[in-house]
Amino acid sequence: MLGTPLHVWIVFAVTTAAALVIDMGVFHRKNHTIALREALLESAAWISVSLLFNLWLYYSQGTQVGVEFLTGYLVEKSLSVDNIFVFLLIFQSFQVPRESQHKVLFLGVLGALVMRAAFVLAGVELLQSFHAVLYVFGALLLLTGLKMLFPGKRVMRPERNPLVLMARRVIPVTEQFEGERFFVKQAGKWIATPLFLALVAVEAMDIIFSVDSVPAVLAITRNAFIVYSSNVFAILGLRALYFALADLLPRFRFLHQGLAGILVFVGAKITLSEWLPVSATVSLGVIVGVLALTVAASLLFPAVSEKTK
Repeated sequence: MLGTPLHVWIVFAVTTAAALVIDMGVFHRKNHTIALREALLESAAWISVSLLFNLWLYYSQGTQVGVEFLTGYLVEKSLSVDNIFVFLLIFQSFQVPRESQHKVLFLGVLGALVMRAAFVLAGVELLQSFHAVLYVFGALLLLTGLKMLFPGKRVMRPERNPLVLMARRVIPVTEQFEGERFFVKQAGKWIATPLFLALVAVEAMDIIFSVDSVPAVLAITRNAFIVYSSNVFAILGLRALYFALADLLPRFRFLHQGLAGILVFVGAKITLSEWLPVSATVSLGVIVGVLALTVAASLLFPAVSEKTK
């Protein structure tokens, strides 16, 4: 299994499957509006599961694997925070009721698990077959980081996404929501609801996110298991993190600059790896340092609008 023992893959699969079953079968058996306290507890639970799995890797597979997983997880978790802004925009654009947002995010996560697996396998295979792809990945991360560093005014219209427009052309869509249903039957024909279009928009954005996130972890390690598992654990906790931080993230005014710094660092690391190798431990220290600096700067120098509240 791409250099990783089969039993490690099995433990990973069982852990993620059990966590998902408990999440949807116990805590979210009925759709409801997720309050801040519940979201914070769930987010803490997902982070704890991820760290426990990391601890098991550290003791069962060695220090290198443990450090690489933690570094990859922190990179993915950091980048996923930026996704929350996009999800918030999607739900606002399609006017998705708050009690229906968890269902969209859950199905979006399941789709993301499949897409990330394809991206990881493709990325590892490309790096093994074509060494020059290494520099393409590095340049992509550097450009993305620089673009985030000087973003200007970002205007996104998820309802105009090509996949959403294609879905509208192929499938008739109702003008109103029908509870938690993605499709309804009218006059003998199945018609999509706006909730389905919101799901299509979420999946479309994850394709874009994958272009940045997978190469970012490939800059840390070429181990396909670590790249995929760190992606998965970061994605699984994204739903809870969304409900916990959606209203708080605007207060972190330097967040984009911090994420940009991480992307620039991993882009430079993968580009210069042959001449200036950087260990996973050093990478972990740099990423933790950038995140700590970003949070501290945001708290010490809040936006002017916040000072006047």
